[in-house]
Amino acid sequence: MKPFVLFDSHLKNKVEFAPEFEGEARIYVCGPTVYDDSHLGHARSAISFDLLRRLLSHIGYKVTFVRNITDIDDKILNKMAQTGKSLEEITNFYSDRYQSDLEALGVLPPTIEPKATEHIAQMSELIARLLDHKAAYQTQNGDIYFDVTTYPQYGFLSGETQEDTQTRVSTEQKRNSRDFALWKSAKENEAVSYDSPYGRGRPGWHLECSAMAQTHLFRSGAKYACDIHAGGSDLFFPHHENEAAQTKCAYDNSLSKYWMHNGFVRIDGQKMSKSLNNGFFVKEALKLFPGEALRFYLMSIHYRAGLNYNYNDLNASKKRLDRIYRLKKRVDSQNEQAEAIFKEELLSAMLDDLNISKTLAAIDEMISRGNDILDKNEKDKTAKAVFGGNLKLIRDILGVGLQDPYEWFQWGIDEEDKKAIEKLVVDRAVAKANKDYQKADLIREKLNAIGVSVMDLSDKTVWEKL
Repeated sequence: MKPFVLFDSHLKNKVEFAPEFEGEARIYVCGPTVYDDSHLGHARSAISFDLLRRLLSHIGYKVTFVRNITDIDDKILNKMAQTGKSLEEITNFYSDRYQSDLEALGVLPPTIEPKATEHIAQMSELIARLLDHKAAYQTQNGDIYFDVTTYPQYGFLSGETQEDTQTRVSTEQKRNSRDFALWKSAKENEAVSYDSPYGRGRPGWHLECSAMAQTHLFRSGAKYACDIHAGGSDLFFPHHENEAAQTKCAYDNSLSKYWMHNGFVRIDGQKMSKSLNNGFFVKEALKLFPGEALRFYLMSIHYRAGLNYNYNDLNASKKRLDRIYRLKKRVDSQNEQAEAIFKEELLSAMLDDLNISKTLAAIDEMISRGNDILDKNEKDKTAKAVFGGNLKLIRDILGVGLQDPYEWFQWGIDEEDKKAIEKLVVDRAVAKANKDYQKADLIREKLNAIGVSVMDLSDKTVWEKL
């Protein structure tokens, strides 16, 4: 098997993945700030690196996957002021909803999911190191900043060095306009603050992931805290640039050996953003399509490319996924051994920086081939086993095709209508058992008239929405 090749955002080139510890992959992905429901950008990032994790696990790596929760931030404080709710009420509520969304999308839970508020001590220790190394300073009002001038390599990661405009104090209190906050001192009547050796306050956003990656993934003597640091492309600068700088200045190790970033999501041609009021929530999309269909759509464009969300493309993607389920109805889903040629094609594509276009093309060809063979001999047990194994490989690596194939085609019908349909199916079965074939045919016609097809299997009758 050929090695996994990834596009390193820092090197701007594809490189062979060679983790620091053989057979192990330590991955850190930046998670959400939990002050609102998750949007399609969150979903795409989570799905992109879930694919990465599934692939590395499948080819034999022991993967430790860390994705954090930012549960202290200006946005959360603003939400507290707007709603009158506590920080815990807001962050626990939206963390749970985020987990619910990812579960619906088939994203595996992380190995470790650290929260910022549970790592204040580790962040304080990181600040102490930076102060000791003269890489940080405290202003008169108590804020602590990283001194960019003490790190000549600043900008090496992203290639950018423009000013970080996300600052809440005048540049007169900062030595350099590019310096970024490590600790924000508590102001009068501020709703949330924490004790520290530097006075009460709260951590700066850039500080959090450096502390949590070092805590949960670093090993003594290692050159890097993690093998792969990943997130949305909007985080590359200044967020990941700042993380890399402060980690290098505080410790003997670097933050990450490789850097991966997924592309933006656009809504009907516009970049998705709060300011444009066009952020499409995952929960809204899940009202229109099954979670697995949304997952399939969001992964169907290469993770580094931009994705332009629109309903028609999502609907077309759902129909492409339907082909997997139509084949699944015809095969032996218990078989776990994929055919060698298909496995080689799928893995070859995925090992090339998660080349999803080639992967899906291989799947489309396999489905057509499987249907052609089964059309000639529906009872071909060897073919049923082989193509069942192929679908198992797709489930393992892509995380799709997991549902019951008959229930898949019932999605979108409410429970009341399902009960009515199932009653008609039972009535038809009773009529057939009583040899009242005229009544059975009339019930079938009634079901067809409401867009429902019934199929008699050897041991049961199933139905689906046409």
